[in-house]
Amino acid sequence: MKQNISVELLTFWKNWHFRLRIDLAAKMKFCLPWRSTGVFVTARHPDTTMYAVSADSKGLDTVVGLLADVVLHPRLTDEEIELARMAVRFELEDLSMRPDPEPLLTEMIHEAAYRENTVGLHRFCPTENIAKIDRSVLHSYLRNYYTPDRMVLAGVGVEHERLVECARKYLLGTRPAWGSGAAVHVDGSVAQYTGGIVKLERDMSSVSLGPTPFPELTHIMIGLESCSFLEGDFLPFAVLNMMMGGGGSFSAGGPGKGMFTRLYLNVLNRHHWMYNATSYHHSYEDTGLLCIHASADPRQVREMVEIITREFVLMAGTVDVVELERAKTQLTSMLMMNLEARPVIFEDVGRQVLATRSRKLPHELCALIRDVKPEDVKRVASAMLRRKPAVAALGDLSDLPAYEHVQAALANKDGRLPRTYRLFR
Repeated sequence: MKQNISVELLTFWKNWHFRLRIDLAAKMKFCLPWRSTGVFVTARHPDTTMYAVSADSKGLDTVVGLLADVVLHPRLTDEEIELARMAVRFELEDLSMRPDPEPLLTEMIHEAAYRENTVGLHRFCPTENIAKIDRSVLHSYLRNYYTPDRMVLAGVGVEHERLVECARKYLLGTRPAWGSGAAVHVDGSVAQYTGGIVKLERDMSSVSLGPTPFPELTHIMIGLESCSFLEGDFLPFAVLNMMMGGGGSFSAGGPGKGMFTRLYLNVLNRHHWMYNATSYHHSYEDTGLLCIHASADPRQVREMVEIITREFVLMAGTVDVVELERAKTQLTSMLMMNLEARPVIFEDVGRQVLATRSRKLPHELCALIRDVKPEDVKRVASAMLRRKPAVAALGDLSDLPAYEHVQAALANKDGRLPRTYRLFR
């Protein structure tokens, strides 16, 4: 892979086909439904706006010019803005109606973990703000975030010098539609982990109606701060997350589904009433969050929370060599399988360069994964348990334990909640 100051090139694809993408560190989605013969353009991702083009390599000059025009000179007509407003309203309505609450719970767990700062701020646009977004607001946003130091131009299947020449021709010295004023409102603050709880009481009995309605469930997500993807402990946390694994009770069988992970063996296989137990690891430039999402009948919420806190405590216990090797092998195979897809390879190049100004090749990552030892997993888990938990709860929360009880359970050696006694039930 050859490098230039603002260009990253991946060259092992066939020369007759290339993919080109500009990555911009942004926090807003742009939809570009533009098609032409032999060309497909997309822009997506909530934290990084990616404009991607696939086309015949003979049209490199034309495509780079079109892509630069789309990025630097968007028209942003009133009609387009209104259509975008309608799409955002629909997504927000769909978010509250869908039977899968994972996107909403992810939003809530971040809000609890990073109270009123950085990644804890709302990712979904508040309904009352939709009408306020107009061309001037978008231009202000573009002026602040679409800057050269936040851009990466990546090409695959095309000669490096040709791509550099096109970049100089269409990107350097070009005045964007929003003017050349300096960015003034860029938030450069570092994420501050706070811990806490966010609860949303909601009737989940009518989420999925029909001949076979989905059962009413209460959803709980418990998280603890991990580390950023720039730290050396990132891969031990990734292995730990893979070791926990989990999923839904409907998909426990079949190869590659993690049926030997801890959340399957210790939770789903032993407690038939639990509908889901899944581990997630969210990692950012300055922080990270490892969490477990569980769901069950509202009458068994307390028992479900205790089961999850117990699994968190067991993370810092003995790590079996066989389960560790299985998790490392599964993580390596997942990494290599994903990198067989061209869009994933392409996104990997742009994202790594954008975040770290360099790129680790697959064989380097595999070597680092192989080097993870049981004591590494135990060390990062023990350090994680010393932090305050973040809790997100959705549904019927009448039997939800108090936040202080969850915190006490994570501090106990057995992970049990403090006992409570009721005179009347």
